[in-house]
Amino acid sequence: MVSGPDGVGAVDPVRAALKGCCPRCGKAGLFRNVLEFTDRCPACELDIAGFNVGDGPAAFLIFLLGFLVVGLAMWLEFGVHPPWWVHALLWPPILVVLTVWGLRVGKAILLALEFRNEAAEGRLNDKPDA
Repeated sequence: MVSGPDGVGAVDPVRAALKGCCPRCGKAGLFRNVLEFTDRCPACELDIAGFNVGDGPAAFLIFLLGFLVVGLAMWLEFGVHPPWWVHALLWPPILVVLTVWGLRVGKAILLALEFRNEAAEGRLNDKPDA
């Protein structure tokens, strides 16, 4: 366990992301629904709405899953030569499941890293000029 910015113990960012846990207290309940964060942690009242993970996970997943699924589809096509409807039935559900799971994990890990590193917008120097 690492220490969070407010002195409270924080769970490992990867573990918090995989389990959908609060980065400060480690309790479940980070997500309101499949892909939307709650406003506050139900256990420790961490202001989750104050974090901004942006579109980083979505952009990363476009490239990663596109490369993976196209590669697997080509491997299947050239290795087994299935009818076209096998591709039509196989790849869309796989892509949807991997995208939703990847977005959940990606958003949660970015939120946990923002919490751990005390990230904020527009902060170059905290010291006043002397």
